[in-house]
Amino acid sequence: MSSIVATPVHFPHQHQNPRLSPSHPMSYNATSSTGRKRKAEDDEPRADDRMSTSPSPSLHHRPLPAQRLTKRLRPGTTGRPLPLPRLLETLDTDSLRGILQTICQRHPGLGSEIEQTAPRPTVSSALAVLKSYDTALQAAFPFGGSPASDYAYNRVRPALINLLEALSDFTPNFLPPNEPQVSQSLSFLDSATDIIHHLPDWSTFQHRLHKQNAYEEISKAWTLVIKEAAKRAGGIHIQYGGWDQKLTKHNQQSGGKLQEAIDEMSKHLGWMGGPSTAQQHDGWNDDLTSVRQELLSGTYGSNLPVHVGPW
Repeated sequence: MSSIVATPVHFPHQHQNPRLSPSHPMSYNATSSTGRKRKAEDDEPRADDRMSTSPSPSLHHRPLPAQRLTKRLRPGTTGRPLPLPRLLETLDTDSLRGILQTICQRHPGLGSEIEQTAPRPTVSSALAVLKSYDTALQAAFPFGGSPASDYAYNRVRPALINLLEALSDFTPNFLPPNEPQVSQSLSFLDSATDIIHHLPDWSTFQHRLHKQNAYEEISKAWTLVIKEAAKRAGGIHIQYGGWDQKLTKHNQQSGGKLQEAIDEMSKHLGWMGGPSTAQQHDGWNDDLTSVRQELLSGTYGSNLPVHVGPW
């Protein structure tokens, strides 16, 4: 009797998909798979894969944290006035001076603060202002005619008054005790006196009083500075600075209007024990004149002692 061999029956798993598990075995040939070239179709995802993977939102669609969305809010484009430093940069000297004068008139207490804060004017800066007034005066004269006439005076009178007032204000600033350096005082007076020389000699006596009064004021200023210079360092500033020559020249150009300052200079130079430079030149001129006269008369050397014997 033949024996019956029981063949086990394999039932498919209830969770196994019969479509994904083929009945025939799948052989994998490593040699053939590595040897063939990759095709473009292999890199493209299949429809099954696209369907199986869940879509993920892209990065630029993801909401960012609230703190990253906050940005610096800039003011919109609209008109607005300049800041004060930028506004001051656009002002010229005359405009800035006018603004300061207006502010000081409205607030008198600011005047003293500006005086203490502003730098001290130098001789060159003060003379530059005076020369600008002098230039304006010369430019105001009419073309043609006499510059000393009444018509010319009426044309230039405003510019003349501005120059004389500026000269009257600047001169005390460079006098002792406000100006401690005598050299600065003498330098300013020298140039200021030249400006007075340039003033016209008006034909009318009333008009000539402006220049005459200016000479009187500048002569008093010279006298004050000479007195102060004689007290310092033995008067070396006026003894060896050649200021006696300059003052003598100014006195000649003014027609003797600075004689008071000349007398003060001579007094201090004589007290110092030496003649002034101008007096030395006058003595040399006298000696040269006497020698010339003796040569012409033939008496030169008659008063010299006669040497006997070898020289």
